[in-house]
Amino acid sequence: SVDYISSEKLKPFEDPESKIQGLVEGLESKDWVKVCESLNDVRRFSLHHSTVLLPILEKVMLILVKAMNNPRSALCKTSIMAASDIFNAFGEKLLDFTDSGAFDRLLLQLLLKASQDKKFVCEEADKSLKSMVNTIAPLPLLNKLSGYVNHGNLRVRAKAAVSISNSVSKMGVDEVKEFGLVKLLQMATGSLNDRLPEAREAARSIVFSVYKAFTENEDENPGEAWQSFCQSSLSPIQAQSIIKAVGSQ
Repeated sequence: SVDYISSEKLKPFEDPESKIQGLVEGLESKDWVKVCESLNDVRRFSLHHSTVLLPILEKVMLILVKAMNNPRSALCKTSIMAASDIFNAFGEKLLDFTDSGAFDRLLLQLLLKASQDKKFVCEEADKSLKSMVNTIAPLPLLNKLSGYVNHGNLRVRAKAAVSISNSVSKMGVDEVKEFGLVKLLQMATGSLNDRLPEAREAARSIVFSVYKAFTENEDENPGEAWQSFCQSSLSPIQAQSIIKAVGSQ
């Protein structure tokens, strides 16, 4: 059996420089229990010795994605917990790993795991996605998430919409405008009429954030200005959905 250890109970290494030497080998072991132990070591490095882990972090993330995709639930959950600790330790530094696509692969796997039927895996992935949103600035993260609102899996679309909504809720008016009011509305329109309530609720939240940013300096007839903006910037069907969503708030 494998114990799922909370981050608070993971202790520093006495000799991290020596311990790091065998980390990748442990992660690539054919013994799944050894891999779980090594994943917990990744967490300990992230929490207490992040500078020691950083030089091999990209490679570690790619192995982490493989473990997350393993059918063995203990491996899957432990790797997701490791992802959360990595987000909390490194934040936006993870976006630098563009050549290997390590961050993009990790993001996709988390969205897929959050969409699973196994409740304890799904809940852990949801927590990890929240850690991601809390530690990475909204503008670069939204660029990563935007492609998933049109994913073929409706649950992945919903989880992406929730993460986008959580990210947008952190943004000030200037940031919302910098990313693009129309761009955000276009990201939300598909989810407004999606089959899952989770997606629809997230989309409404995104739309209302855009509405607040747009109408902040509209002292006279903000409702009319908003309708005019939607109708001039979006297709008639999109504009109708957006105007209706704000009217229902």
